[in-house]
Amino acid sequence: MRHGRRRYYEPSPSVAEPRPVLLAAVRDFVREAAGCAGVLRVALIGSLATNKAVPKDADVLVTIDGKMDLTELARAGRRLKGQAQQINLGGDVFLTDAAGRYLGRICHYRECHPRVLCRARHCGLRDHLNDDLDVVTLSGGLIAAPPVELWPDVIRRVPVPPDVETILLAELERRQT
Repeated sequence: MRHGRRRYYEPSPSVAEPRPVLLAAVRDFVREAAGCAGVLRVALIGSLATNKAVPKDADVLVTIDGKMDLTELARAGRRLKGQAQQINLGGDVFLTDAAGRYLGRICHYRECHPRVLCRARHCGLRDHLNDDLDVVTLSGGLIAAPPVELWPDVIRRVPVPPDVETILLAELERRQT
């Protein structure tokens, strides 16, 4: 992941153990996203896929049919972000199309219209898409082979932390069988 002009901060969660809260939020997001027409794949990326004790956010990568309506997925993304914000952390839903092109992130605003603080290149052009490609881009390698795919199948490409296995993957695999 490449970030431009983004300020890094040390996360300061409001709970002693933030990982279980973030993982449960991701699990809920996957369940919702899986029901959205046009969602092709959901993957876990970022620090939550590692052993980092205090990740700053929950990052998911969603591969979509490039023309899908993002309304329902955006609603699920706002819930993910809201659950993370309840413990003073964040959440991001990164979007890619089936050809592996990075599209941007789900916009965190409920209603789309141009805003002064928006860093999207084309704010409001496509509802719920924040194409802030000057701020964040994802590598082709990460898009093609994310650390952990969550849906439609669970695929582990890296050793996963025990909490990811028990809170997230075991539950998702039970539902897929």
